[in-house]
Amino acid sequence: MVDLAFTQSLIYSTETLIFSILALFLLAYYRGLGRQYVKFWMFSLSALAVNQLALTCQSIFSEQEIGSSIDITIAVVRQVSNYLHLLFLLAGVYAATKQEDFPPKILSVGIFSAVTLGVVASLMYGFDSQSVFNRFYLRESLSAFIFGCGFIATAFYLYSSDVEHFSGKVLLVFCTFVGVRFISYSFASIVSLTEDWFRYVTECLIYIDIGLNSILGFIILIWMQGSERNVAATAINRAKYLGKHDPLTGVLNREQVLEKLTNEMQEAEDSTQKLCVYLLDIKRFKFVNDTYGLKIGDLILGEIARRLNSSLLKPKVVGRLSGDSFMYVVDYTDEQQKFTVAEHIHALIARPYQVSQQEVHLQCSVGHCDFPGDADNADDLLQKANLALFQAESHNIQTVKYETGMQSQGRHLLAMEKEIRNAIIKKEFVLHFQPQLNLKNNRLESAEVLVRWQHPEKGLLAPGQFFDDIEALNLFSELDNYVLEQTCQTIAKWYQTYKRRVPLAINITAVEFQAHNFVSNIQRLLMKYEIPPIYLELEVTENVVITDIELVMNTIIVLQNMGIKVSIDDFGTGYSSLAYLRKLPIDKIKIDQSFIKEVASNDSDLTIVKTMIELSHGLGKRVLAEGVETKEQLQLLRNIGCDAVQGYFISKPIGEEEFTKYLKRK
Repeated sequence: MVDLAFTQSLIYSTETLIFSILALFLLAYYRGLGRQYVKFWMFSLSALAVNQLALTCQSIFSEQEIGSSIDITIAVVRQVSNYLHLLFLLAGVYAATKQEDFPPKILSVGIFSAVTLGVVASLMYGFDSQSVFNRFYLRESLSAFIFGCGFIATAFYLYSSDVEHFSGKVLLVFCTFVGVRFISYSFASIVSLTEDWFRYVTECLIYIDIGLNSILGFIILIWMQGSERNVAATAINRAKYLGKHDPLTGVLNREQVLEKLTNEMQEAEDSTQKLCVYLLDIKRFKFVNDTYGLKIGDLILGEIARRLNSSLLKPKVVGRLSGDSFMYVVDYTDEQQKFTVAEHIHALIARPYQVSQQEVHLQCSVGHCDFPGDADNADDLLQKANLALFQAESHNIQTVKYETGMQSQGRHLLAMEKEIRNAIIKKEFVLHFQPQLNLKNNRLESAEVLVRWQHPEKGLLAPGQFFDDIEALNLFSELDNYVLEQTCQTIAKWYQTYKRRVPLAINITAVEFQAHNFVSNIQRLLMKYEIPPIYLELEVTENVVITDIELVMNTIIVLQNMGIKVSIDDFGTGYSSLAYLRKLPIDKIKIDQSFIKEVASNDSDLTIVKTMIELSHGLGKRVLAEGVETKEQLQLLRNIGCDAVQGYFISKPIGEEEFTKYLKRK
């Protein structure tokens, strides 16, 4: 017995040393790569080393009485370390196969259960020398049954997970064998505990378990090597994929779009087919990002890419070129088919997007060109489709086909963009003011701010000479901000010089009025130049309102609460004018000059203007008539109750120096 105890203690101590070294190796590996499964397996091997150390001590102190402090301590350490070894081994398998962190709450419950079970199994019947069988059932049979179930379950889990590398299959076989070993031992211990053959099997299992534990250590090392090789291969494949695909949407990136388009062009040429290349930009997508956040914007872009890619038309190429710009290429046989495809693209984009329990509605602009009709290489096709798209966006048209001559217009706009931006920086855009006369007291009521371009070479340019270019270049927002800043600066300067303030009215475009920072920008300017809000009036057209009436109404309400007046400019020229008049919380209606031109000689125009005035007054809104050019028009408007007028009969738009004569009057 002494020789057997010495032999067992030597074997167990050797195992303790081996698993301690393996645990230290895994610790170094974990510090280098930070894999959670490595950490769990390090804890598992550490617990196994502690378990082997407890068995070593049990062999050395085999003569200790049942229930002694040494006996109980060794039993507790052995049982607890045994269950922790199993727990961390299984947690490591889960983390390694799922490539995700093991749930912390489940791990905490598992550790608590393992410690509790180990302590209870050690202490129950631990002090009663007569309860040999009960003590064995708790410490050995129950432990073997739990281990067997754990390894069998792990084998099934590995089988269903379909681990790619070889070590996963080795671990599956190992878990199956070990699970059968422990389950068989558990049932045999209950049935044949007193049999001689069972005692002989138990002694043999000591050496079998040593071999199995050693194999487990090597399997863990093989798994780590195979897993890291698989991670490296996955990273390489991912890098190759990202080199060809847009990482956000999964469709082809710009470089691969051109390569794929070139291939499709070659195939189309060989089979005498024709291709149509569509470029689309999502309208007002910046507004979506600003309103819902970049994360939601990215999700919507991904959904757009998915819709285009899974289109029933089976596109030849789908790719994301940049931002919210996509390419969509199909083959076609007749001209009508091209327009059908364009309508299909608009329908795909227009389907509502569900975001934060709300529906987001989007539209797009589309430009397209043909192969081989418009170009015979991918770069030229992309350029010409982009020119068509530019035309669509500039003129607010849904779909535009490339036509000869767009390139020269594109070069003109590029040159104009540089000039206009430089003009804003150098303050070449100057303000002119057209007085507005109050018909009740015949005094200056306010003035409308109009912009002119003091061009260094062409002289003073009227808006009609540069507004089309600004609209085509989508630079109205920059110009609006410039005019707002100059207007506020002018109001402040007049007050410092003449101790007088005159309300100034500024035309605001749809793009700027619907910008997310529009109101905050107004607040900043009022504070910067110390201007009371009542001296700033904002004018918007009906067409601005109908683009998003709810958003515009909310903005108007905020502005009015600040003390800023809002008026409708060119009233009567938009859509459903009278219907919107009742809903809009505006202060003033400006009747378009087209109704005033013949008001003194045309009964129909007179009736329309009179009706507008009466209706507006009935809704509590003031009325100003634009384009008054004769004394007869002025007198007639006064007689039918118009509140104010502006036009060449009162004064043409004049420069700041000339306008200040009104400020010098007492």
